[in-house]
Amino acid sequence: MKIVKLILCVLFGLMFINAGLNKFFNYLPVPELPADQLKVMTAFMTIPWLMPLLATMEIIGGVLFAIPRTRALGAIVIFPVMVGILLQHTIVAPEGIIMAVVLFLINIWIIADNWNKYKPMVS
Repeated sequence: MKIVKLILCVLFGLMFINAGLNKFFNYLPVPELPADQLKVMTAFMTIPWLMPLLATMEIIGGVLFAIPRTRALGAIVIFPVMVGILLQHTIVAPEGIIMAVVLFLINIWIIADNWNKYKPMVS
């Protein structure tokens, strides 16, 4: 089970590192977006600091998530981004909902697995 968790967490982290780097360097092709999704992306792009902030959080969270010693912090850093991804795929782009749910569940699993590390923050 430990090796499965390690592999899932490294892959999860790499996905977010890749997504963050792509926001800076635009190396992945962008598929044709339906009008409603294009409207959302256009709105996001009008806020000049939003995408760099999101990209930075994805890269930092992905790196922290992939490293076992910092995984608990990475899970918390990436959680708000993951909620946004889940909402986006629930409301605007339902074709990606399965992957969003799987990633969300992995994030929740790691948060639950590290719950004792978070207790001092909430007590």
